[in-house]
Amino acid sequence: MAADVIRVHDVSKQFRLRNDKSLKERLVNRRASREHENSFWALRDIDLNVPAGSTVGFVGHNGSGKSTLLKVIGGILAPTSGYVERRGRLAALLELGAGFHGDLTGRENVFLNASLLGLSQKQTEKYFDAIVDFSGIGAFIDTQVKFYSSGMYVRLAFAVAVHVDPEILLVDEVLAVGDEPFQRKCLERIRRFQAEGRTIVLVTHALDQVRELCDRAVMLDHGRMVVEGTPAEVIRAFREANEDVVAADAEVTPSESPARISSVRITGTDGSQVLTVGPDEPLEIRIGLETTRPVEDYVVGIALTDHMERLVYGTNSHLLGIETPRVDGHAEVRFAVDRLPVVEGQYFVTAAVHPVRGPEWHRVDRGAVVRVRTTIQEDGVVHLAPRFEVTT
Repeated sequence: MAADVIRVHDVSKQFRLRNDKSLKERLVNRRASREHENSFWALRDIDLNVPAGSTVGFVGHNGSGKSTLLKVIGGILAPTSGYVERRGRLAALLELGAGFHGDLTGRENVFLNASLLGLSQKQTEKYFDAIVDFSGIGAFIDTQVKFYSSGMYVRLAFAVAVHVDPEILLVDEVLAVGDEPFQRKCLERIRRFQAEGRTIVLVTHALDQVRELCDRAVMLDHGRMVVEGTPAEVIRAFREANEDVVAADAEVTPSESPARISSVRITGTDGSQVLTVGPDEPLEIRIGLETTRPVEDYVVGIALTDHMERLVYGTNSHLLGIETPRVDGHAEVRFAVDRLPVVEGQYFVTAAVHPVRGPEWHRVDRGAVVRVRTTIQEDGVVHLAPRFEVTT
C-alpha cells in the first residue's frame, strides 16, 4: 500500500466578514467591531488521506468548500483548527493569475513562478524553452501579462506548474478556461503524470472528468465531507442529492395547436413506473397525447439527453417510417427499446408533437428522467459490455 503524501487532520476553516463599508467606518466603529462582523465555516472537521500516486477529485456545488480545501492543502490558506501534512514538491493551479504579477512580462513571471515553486534560476533556464513551447504563447512571452487573455494566463501557469517536476499537483477549475486543443494537451500531461506515479488533487464541476481521471473522489457539502469513495459512488451520490427538477411543461401550447403532449413516462414493458435501470434492461417511453380536434398528419418525436444537455439519441415516428393513426381526444404513443446501452448517469427525455411539415405544436423538455446504473467502471457515453480474451 502506497504511503500517504497528504494528510488532512480534523481541518476547519472559518472566515470573518465585516459589514463596515469603508475604512472610516471601521475606525469609527472600532470598539463595536464585533457587532459589524459575521463569520461562517467554509470547512468543518475534514479528515482525508491521499496516497502517493493517486488522483483524487473533489466535487460539490458552488460554495461547498472544494477550492478552500485545495488552498488549505496547498498552504495558501491556514486552517482555523487542525493541520495538514504534505510530503514532496507541490505545484498548484488554484485560480486565474495566482502568482503572476501584471506589470512583469511572461518571461519574468516564468522565473518568478518557478522560484516560488522551489526552482533555482539555473533550473528554470533549463526548462524555459520547454515551458514556452508547451504554453504556445512564444510571440507574447516578453509582453506584460496584464495584457494577456484569461486563456494565455492559464497556458503559461499550467506550463510552469508541470515543468517544475512536482510530486503533487493541485488543479482547480482553471483548466476550463483554456481552449479545447490546450485542454487536451493538459489532460495528456496529467495522464503522463499519473503513469509516472505522481499525486494529483483535482477540483472540477465536470463530473465525467472525475470519472475518467480519478481513482478516488470526495463530495463536499456546506464545508463538510459527506461522501468518499470511488468516482462512480461519489458522482452517483452527488447527482442524487442535486437532481434536476423535471420540467412539467417547458413550452406553452399555442391556442391554435390541435395537439399537445399531456404526459411523458418511462416504464417497464408491463407498464410499471421505472426510475432506475441497468443498461441491458428493456424499457418503454410512453407519451400521452391530447387533441382538440381529429388529427391525422402528425409526428411524435423523442430526444434523450444527458445531464450536460448533450444529445444522446433522437428520433421520431416519421424518421422511423411509421404512419401515425388518426387521434381524436386522447392517445398514448410508445417507444419501446430492448436496452439502453449508455454508461451510468442520469438521462432526460424530451417529447414533441408536430405536423409532418411545419413548426412544433407542443414540446415538453425533460419530461421524464431515468437513472442508468452499472456495476463496472467505464468512460464515454456508450455501454458496450465487451468480451475480453487473451490468446497466446
